[in-house]
Amino acid sequence: MLENYLPVLMFIVVGLLVGAVMIALGFVLAPNKPDSEKLSPYECGFEAFEDARMKFDVRYYLVAILFIIFDLEIAFLFPWAMVLQKIGMAGYMAMAIFLGILVIGFIYEWKKGALEWE
Repeated sequence: MLENYLPVLMFIVVGLLVGAVMIALGFVLAPNKPDSEKLSPYECGFEAFEDARMKFDVRYYLVAILFIIFDLEIAFLFPWAMVLQKIGMAGYMAMAIFLGILVIGFIYEWKKGALEWE
C-alpha cells in the first residue's frame, strides 16, 4: 500500500529541490548593488513621509476599490463563459444584466471624475 505513495513523495522531493536550487542560484548569481532607493520601504506609490498619520487624498482608495470591482467582474466572466452552452439564454441574460449594472456604475464613476488623477 505504501508503495503507491512513492511517486507522490518523489514528486514533492524533486519539486522542493528544484525550488531550493532556483532560490540558491538567485542569491548566488544576482547582482547585489543596494542603494537608498532599493532599501527604502515601499509606501503605496507615495514618497516615504516622516509622520505615518499624514493625510492624503482619498482618491487612491477609490481607484483601488474600482480596480477590485472590475477585477471581480472579470473573475465572474470566466466561469460563465465556460458553461454558456449549458445555461442557455437565461444565463446569458443574467450576465447581460450583471454587466449592464457594472457598465452603468463605470459610466457614473467616469462622469463624476473618479478616474481622473491630478
